[in-house]
Amino acid sequence: MSPIKVLIIDDSVTVRQLLADALGADPEVAIVGSAPNGALGLTLLPRLAPDVVVLDIDMPVMDGLEFLQRVRPTYPKLPVIVFSTHTTHGAATTLQALWHGASDYVAKPTAPDYDSAVAQARRELMPRIRAFTRRDGGRAVPAGPVPGVALHPASLGKIEPPTPRAGVVAIGASTGGPRALAEVLGPLPADLGVPVLVVQHMPALFTRHLADGLAVQCELPVREAENGVALESGTVWIAPGDHHMSVVRDGPRLRLKLDQGSPENACRPSVNPLFRSVAAVFGQGSLGVVLTGMGQDGLEGAARIRESRGQVIVQDEASSVVWGMPGAVARAGHADKVLPLEDIAGEILERVRHRGGRRAA
Repeated sequence: MSPIKVLIIDDSVTVRQLLADALGADPEVAIVGSAPNGALGLTLLPRLAPDVVVLDIDMPVMDGLEFLQRVRPTYPKLPVIVFSTHTTHGAATTLQALWHGASDYVAKPTAPDYDSAVAQARRELMPRIRAFTRRDGGRAVPAGPVPGVALHPASLGKIEPPTPRAGVVAIGASTGGPRALAEVLGPLPADLGVPVLVVQHMPALFTRHLADGLAVQCELPVREAENGVALESGTVWIAPGDHHMSVVRDGPRLRLKLDQGSPENACRPSVNPLFRSVAAVFGQGSLGVVLTGMGQDGLEGAARIRESRGQVIVQDEASSVVWGMPGAVARAGHADKVLPLEDIAGEILERVRHRGGRRAA
């Protein structure tokens, strides 16, 4: 089989070498080229035809943000992984890169020595590179839609009585999530009338910038959640990085609870604790939404929502950056609907403002 072709764009010679050592040792990968800035990287794309680009943000001549703005019209599906720093500046610029079309990001290693840094970069990058590409006839091609998703038989043609209006919207997302969240939350009106709770897999520093970035694009107020805050309708709450978020009863009031319990599916925050708590508190009024992401976080939580006779909708494969999380829910038969990203906001509004309709996947 032909290896996965990777192009490295970073102005640091040391980082380019580190990435070459981290990725080039894997027999599945071929480093087909490297560039010290986005301008040269653009010129290499037609000739090298990489399957994945690993991209720095802060570079001379043309930085990573401009590279993304220029590359996306011509290469809309090319996986681009931002290689960023876990600093305040790094978090802010990484979020900008995700708004501009980066597929995912990986933090530059903080390991104390070169060999450990190489190993850390390999651990973080290789699962993403594999997720963004698949083998097709011995050739690595960018991940894309696979026609004819095989849904679990339980989800096919299942007709049940109408469900109540949704009283809460709980959303889980991972890889590709920031842009997907903007597209889902942006059209929702300021008078939505129910709380919206979001778990996006991100480190602590990043979720604050995510909330700030979404607030600019949404009519609804968007806030990073705080422990013990009263749950307010018409507000979007983002789970802070490194904390699970759940809904708890406090007498007549509902509050958000943050905790640092064990990671679930190697994630903290995890979608599952949020979905479980929503199912327990809101029951039939629960609406779970699973967007693009690697892995299967949210699968167990979606099952709980369905057990409580709540509703679950998931993003379809064609519009997902990675159809891991939503695909797992769909294949298990826990999705009421599988929808293109562009249709999810309208579906949320329909289920919040009207009766949920009849279940039919």
